[in-house]
Amino acid sequence: MGDIRMSYKERRRLVVMARVNGGEITMKEASDMLGISYRQVKRIRARYKREGDIGLVHRSRGRESNRGYDDAVREVVLKEYQEKYLGFGPTLFSEKLDECHGLEIGHEALRRWLIKGGLWQKQRKRSKHRKWRERKEHFGELVQMDGSHHEWFDDRGSKCCLMVMVDDATGHTMALMSEEETTEAAMRLLWLWIDSYGIPVALYTDRKNVYISDREPSLEEELSGQEPITVFGKACRKLGIRIIPANSPQAKGRVERKNGVFQDRWVKELRLKGISDIENANRMLPLFTDKMNDKFAVIPFSSTDYHQPLPEGLNLEDIFCWEETRTLGNDWTVRFESRWFQIPAQSNLPPSKGRVMVRKRLDGSLQIVYRNQSVDFEELLTKPVQKTIENSNQRTKWIPAPDHPWRNNREKHQGFKGARTEQTKEPALEPGAARVTVTLDLTPSTKPFEGTFLKS
Repeated sequence: MGDIRMSYKERRRLVVMARVNGGEITMKEASDMLGISYRQVKRIRARYKREGDIGLVHRSRGRESNRGYDDAVREVVLKEYQEKYLGFGPTLFSEKLDECHGLEIGHEALRRWLIKGGLWQKQRKRSKHRKWRERKEHFGELVQMDGSHHEWFDDRGSKCCLMVMVDDATGHTMALMSEEETTEAAMRLLWLWIDSYGIPVALYTDRKNVYISDREPSLEEELSGQEPITVFGKACRKLGIRIIPANSPQAKGRVERKNGVFQDRWVKELRLKGISDIENANRMLPLFTDKMNDKFAVIPFSSTDYHQPLPEGLNLEDIFCWEETRTLGNDWTVRFESRWFQIPAQSNLPPSKGRVMVRKRLDGSLQIVYRNQSVDFEELLTKPVQKTIENSNQRTKWIPAPDHPWRNNREKHQGFKGARTEQTKEPALEPGAARVTVTLDLTPSTKPFEGTFLKS
């Protein structure tokens, strides 16, 4: 009859059925030993008595699956993978086959095909060594932000940065590509988030100087009791957003893992589309993040949204900007970034408050605020010249004429002055008075004191 291939479960059933036929145990005991129902034991014993040992082998052993694929389909799929999708994981490859080619093939079937063809290796699962922090309960309660530096365009473009924001409660993601992780990139991404969802309660970031300042406080900050703050931090403070710095990359693991997803899927998406610049990548990025949110986002524990709407009258252009205080000259001119600007005179007098606030927006435009109001201005092509104002009431120096009496009496005046410098003569003695000279020696170290006294 030949050899019969049996699994461990089938061999165990063979031993139990042999004991039932031998009268050692009952069918009820066999049901307990095999962990199946009594009716199932009756069917297995009947097939065993009718067909022998081969009756215990699974009927599908050696047969093609009814849901299996033809060898031709398998060859086409593997050829397509080698030509266009090399390096894609089985899950992502399954999605692309369904999206681009209309083939619905399970990722596990693709995994077996790729491993058998030597195109994929089993991924080793890492052991968990940290306790995962529970998600926040509300959407907008905490949003993690980070920048991921990577070769997003492979060898088709230069290395750049992907700014990523991930909501901690739902996993909703928003991203923006830029050359570096800069203040401008962080502002633009937060602006997009506020336009889409509202103002979040807090941001969870690392300790880069874009978010957290490491400089010493200035004198004004020390006197006012304020801590040093970055430009991005100042914008968040105006919106009421609290910045929480993380002490390690693992602390903000949700956005770090999302960066890994982008480095796998986004790089391959850019490769398929042939995109190699930041501008075109940002055009396609919203559609890609929407698909990721549909696939990976979860429902929060609470249905309450913690995002706050933007207050009326608040312009985000005036929030996401650089603010610097400048001195306003008496001629109503301001210097900023080596450029001169002229403000229309607000009065006939010099400015009563010699300081203005200059705001530089993200689009490069400027705004000058004087006394809490925006004022018009125009740029000067050259440095303004300080004009001297002539005073008609100013007295000129008077020079006496040559025949002035002051000149004629000059010698007389000089003689009078010289007479005042002469020494005074000693007064005459009265009748019966005599001059007595007394010498006082106060201390041995000093010279003797000599003086004259009149004795009556």
